[in-house]
Amino acid sequence: MVVTKEEDCLPPATETPRCYSHSSSTTPLAELETVRSIEIVESSFLSPVWLLVIFCIINLLNYMDRGAIASNGVNGSTRSCNDKGKCTLATGIQGHFNLSNFEDGVLSSSFMVGLLIASPIFASLAKSFNPFRLIGVGLTVWTIAVLGCGSSFAFWFIVLCRMFVGVGEASFISLAAPFIDDNAPQKQKAAWLGLFYMCIPSGVALGYVYGGYVGKHFSWRYAFWGEAVLMSPFAVLGFLMKPLQLKGFPSSDSIKTVRSIEVMASSVGSETSKNNNRLQVGNEIEHDQFEVSIETSKSSYANAVLKSFTGFAKDMKVLYKEKVFVVNVLGYVSYNFVIGAYSYWGPKAGYNIYKMKNADMIFGAVTIICGIVGTLSGGFLLDRVTATIPNAFKLLSGATFLGAIFCFTAFTLKSLYGFIALFALGELLVFATQAPVNYVCLHCVKPSLRPLSMAISTVAIHIFGDVPSSPLVGIVQDHINSWRKTALILTSILFLAAAIWFIGIFINSVDRFNQEETGSENTRRQELSILTP
Repeated sequence: MVVTKEEDCLPPATETPRCYSHSSSTTPLAELETVRSIEIVESSFLSPVWLLVIFCIINLLNYMDRGAIASNGVNGSTRSCNDKGKCTLATGIQGHFNLSNFEDGVLSSSFMVGLLIASPIFASLAKSFNPFRLIGVGLTVWTIAVLGCGSSFAFWFIVLCRMFVGVGEASFISLAAPFIDDNAPQKQKAAWLGLFYMCIPSGVALGYVYGGYVGKHFSWRYAFWGEAVLMSPFAVLGFLMKPLQLKGFPSSDSIKTVRSIEVMASSVGSETSKNNNRLQVGNEIEHDQFEVSIETSKSSYANAVLKSFTGFAKDMKVLYKEKVFVVNVLGYVSYNFVIGAYSYWGPKAGYNIYKMKNADMIFGAVTIICGIVGTLSGGFLLDRVTATIPNAFKLLSGATFLGAIFCFTAFTLKSLYGFIALFALGELLVFATQAPVNYVCLHCVKPSLRPLSMAISTVAIHIFGDVPSSPLVGIVQDHINSWRKTALILTSILFLAAAIWFIGIFINSVDRFNQEETGSENTRRQELSILTP
């Protein structure tokens, strides 16, 4: 069978793609046409609101894990004695494995190794495999790795498990935001992103409280096992639910169709070649055809993976030429350097500077309230003033600058209550950046580059931000032995982030959300090129 006209396969934009056979051929290609002629694309039962709810819960659990490992209940401390000879018992992970502050900081950052490696890989594979299924794979890895953390018998083993926690988280952070951006109402995109990223401070804060309680009343191991139990239903859902589609990418059905066409076309070509050769008998021909079909099927999947990685370099070149993306990420790196160290060392610094008896609970309460209110406010405010890239940069630079002033001043005070009041205002402003910064990442590139944009942004803010910040702050503290001075040095970096984002206001920017044909149209052209001799 030969498709003679492209119009025979390209339907109107609102209709399901169908191709109609012009002959009664019984070749594999004709059978494939029959299948495609009755193909029905069913919508997922998951509504946009439920998608947002589920993704928010998953994000909350991801960051609850980060908060739990930083809590005094799970992280703990080594055995120490004062001048009077009074000693405190070793507690938590640090006490169990007798870790220095540097090693403790490495433990916090170790999962980033897996995150940094896996994020661009998952983003590239999204062009060849359904992104929703990739999220399911990642959540499964995350669940198994967290179980391993709770069962650790040595420091190197828990470091290894933390790395695989990063691998599992990589698929979700690269692909979840584009899904939300696709399904959010046009005038509420920043607000929906705000709801999603609200789960970052909320999750960390919840982790402080959760880890502090479980670690104190049970064991630090139970905190990890509990997280795995909570995440496992969502890992299963990623495989059982009908996969959702992502703008700028071909549907899973279309990907399967193209691969089937390639396999069948190769099989037909093999059959013709063998019949012309006349050197094989009937049974041998059928056996060889079956082997060729299997090898071709394997080859089609291998080629899909290979194409994903060969296109990676080209996509990266496009990404790094986008000035808006580069400036946005540079500011985000500086910002995350501070926030990462705050989240890890905050409870310990508060305990030592202000003698907080319940540092986990106090920092958890302040962070969760300010995180929720600040992140939501940032998203709703950006929608209110009209969500554009320049407006996002204005909000980023202004909120960060004011937040830095309040946080810096807070650490200069000797009063606990004065510190809590000013630090809370600073966090409120600082967390207002979450929706705008990710809005810029999603809208400064074409739809097909959004997962890679999110992945590279994540890689950058971690490899140059919170990965080095935790151990570096530990080194500074070991050297100067003053948590107040260490906190002031750290907080001053927020002024750098505000200055970088201020530059972004003056860069010529274009919202590229609709600047690309849909993935399904690209796939149909691929099908035509294969079908047409």
